[in-house]
Amino acid sequence: MSSGNIRLFMWVSSILCLICGSYGFVPQDHYLIDCGSPINTSVGDRVFVADTSDSNALSTPQEIFAKTTLKPVSLSNDSALYETARILNGPSIYTFPIKKLGRHWVRLYFFPFVFQSYDLSTAKFSVSAQNITLFKDFHVGNGSQVKEYSLNVTSSNLVLTFTPSSKSFAFINALEVLSLPDELTPESARTINDPPGSYQSVSNKALETIARVNMGDETVFPQNDTLWRLWISDDMYLLHNNLAEFVSNITAVNSTIARAMVNIAPAIVYGTATKLMNSGEDPNINANVTWRFSVDPGFEYLVRFHFCDIVSISPNNLFFNVYINSMLVSRNLDLSHLTSNIIGAPYFMDVITRVNDISKLNVSVGPSNVGNPSPNAILNGLEVMKISTSKGSLDVLDSDLKKGSKMKVGVIVGLAVGIFTAVIVAISLFVVCRRRRRRKYAHVNHSKAEENFATSGMVTKYSNNGAAIFSSSKTGYRFPFVAIQEATDYFSESLVVGVGGFGKVYKGILRDETKVAVKRGVSYSRQGFAEFQTEIEMLSMFRHRHLVSLIGYCDEQNEMIIIYEYMENGTLKNHLYDSDLPSLSWPQRLEICIGSARGLHYLHTGSTKAIIHRDVKSANILLDEKFMAKVADFGLSKTGPEIDKTHVSTAVKGSFGYLDPEYLTRQQLTEKSDVYSFGVVMLEVLCGRPVIDPSLPTEKVSLVEWAMNSLKRGKLEEIVDPCLAGQIKPDSLRKFGEIADKCLAGCGMDRPSMGDVLWNLECALQLQGSEEKPDPQGQSLPVNHVNNLETNASIAQFSMGSVGDLAGISMSTVFAQMVKEDPR
Repeated sequence: MSSGNIRLFMWVSSILCLICGSYGFVPQDHYLIDCGSPINTSVGDRVFVADTSDSNALSTPQEIFAKTTLKPVSLSNDSALYETARILNGPSIYTFPIKKLGRHWVRLYFFPFVFQSYDLSTAKFSVSAQNITLFKDFHVGNGSQVKEYSLNVTSSNLVLTFTPSSKSFAFINALEVLSLPDELTPESARTINDPPGSYQSVSNKALETIARVNMGDETVFPQNDTLWRLWISDDMYLLHNNLAEFVSNITAVNSTIARAMVNIAPAIVYGTATKLMNSGEDPNINANVTWRFSVDPGFEYLVRFHFCDIVSISPNNLFFNVYINSMLVSRNLDLSHLTSNIIGAPYFMDVITRVNDISKLNVSVGPSNVGNPSPNAILNGLEVMKISTSKGSLDVLDSDLKKGSKMKVGVIVGLAVGIFTAVIVAISLFVVCRRRRRRKYAHVNHSKAEENFATSGMVTKYSNNGAAIFSSSKTGYRFPFVAIQEATDYFSESLVVGVGGFGKVYKGILRDETKVAVKRGVSYSRQGFAEFQTEIEMLSMFRHRHLVSLIGYCDEQNEMIIIYEYMENGTLKNHLYDSDLPSLSWPQRLEICIGSARGLHYLHTGSTKAIIHRDVKSANILLDEKFMAKVADFGLSKTGPEIDKTHVSTAVKGSFGYLDPEYLTRQQLTEKSDVYSFGVVMLEVLCGRPVIDPSLPTEKVSLVEWAMNSLKRGKLEEIVDPCLAGQIKPDSLRKFGEIADKCLAGCGMDRPSMGDVLWNLECALQLQGSEEKPDPQGQSLPVNHVNNLETNASIAQFSMGSVGDLAGISMSTVFAQMVKEDPR
């Protein structure tokens, strides 16, 4: 809404508010059905009618009314709606007469339970509304779920069709169909992926609500919203809540404008906010507050920002920047200018963004370089809505990304058939001419190759049909894009082995059958390009058996691709929790910790300046086919301080839950920041659970807080992973707990070096004992040999390992051959 129109909007809306009084919005179309229930169900001040022929127009060949004795849990007060369900064994149609054409909400309520022979969690079905596909082959999963859609109804009836998948059935617990206020949904919105000033119409598009969030760490329940919307607290979406400060100041909201915009968002949304932590006290702070949302790639998203300056006492004191996935949405946003200098005036902003190759959408607000010298940034609320495709679908199977892949495959197949036919025709001529030309051109080609080598200073490492990989003296091994496409079957989704902030990771197979891991970055992310450069530069410097090896990279066609040796057993994280992989034994876990510590110690001490990893976590520790640990992902790595300095001053980056508290508050990075993060990893290894788990009781949500409390009480055995029951010897557990406790010291000066950590981990393994223990060269040593090691052996002997750590690096055959042939 532009500043020129806001006063007119306020005046018109104020008149409407005076007319409506305290009654709120009254939809002309208002259908609430408690499916499968024989009686009406009250939810707050609303009544969901019994599921009878009088309450809806349902046409179905076979239906079953189901009921559960469970007491479902819901964020809202709608739990009663989940106690019954209507089971549909065939295609079924709900028909709703529509009085007011235009935007309508369709809300579908699901909660799987077991009724007789029906396990609703196994149901698989599709739902469409008129010509819009809402979802296909859908599994509800665990827990209650509400799917909300905004549809532009242009006919006198709204038809919902439920279609069970083959050999399955459909079900629904409750549903709503409500007409919406005209002002709620924009006709069009500004796009941020296209050239500046571009707008896109959404008037005829269907929208699916992906997230509706209230900032300020406060949930707004449907009974406090005129349109019965649930606004989830933003705390669960914050990447680094130590950078954020929650604010509540509802009295600062301009009540007149808030009443006028009550259908856009309730006043409580504008009266709470999340802002940059301590921004008014530290003028040098340079960090963004970021929220992360899971989305489906291949779609466009309508993102609505809700703003209200409840922190300033006068106009023109608040300037900040707004970003989506590192793309600038608004520079130097000035709410005073947008709201005609009315302090506390609510304001909202709509933009459209496209998500191509990643499944995350990051929204950030950060300080501006204009206005008040004390930086600040604020956000009050946020809504993220998926936009239907040009074919009228909201399902991921129909996304433009999937269609593009299918089209690409079709084109490739067509071209292949045509080329094959042409080759068959020409092959006889080729055979006849080949021998005659071979001698003539062999000498010429040899001379040209020598000339190219002399002038370019490069050596061809790989060539076949024009594809070549080159090695330069600075940047490692550059692969052509076509070779990577071939290795990954054109980036087939079936070969995806991981997804991170940088992009997807694919399993690939080179022409010599070497397995590789291919990390493909998001080409439009400027932050991603910096990480891309850093990782290549860092990995080109490293050679160590406990650091993942760089094989090559590609920067053709604006791509950012890094190729590593393939690690058969994936991440340490996946072997600890959130997967069906077999549990690791305690000796295995100790060996993995020791290998990881060796890799980090090499980073800290193996060159003139220390290398600080800055993103140590269980997801960045990879395991090869023999479960040997290798540290990976150096995109955030930073060169350590100069000799006469104690730290590096830099913006805070890393993963929430693993960040050194000193680094967070002071933005001073040291090697001890890695030590802290490694201490968190040690707790993951010991406890077999995530760093943050919101599903647990409050005192157990944070792994560090929970574990440290047990350590202080001397009850370390209480937090040990149940899978390790009876495996850990008391002395080994005590030693492990002691070093983890030291790593997590609040002051970096009190933390040990990685060499000390490694020495103590070796001791913990000795105290545990085993039949045999691998030495750094991979040979087995008897336990008595290990136990007879003198306790006063030098730290270097334990921490640096043998020369095998450096020279015996486990690299792929391709990389070994490249090193052998490298002219350096």
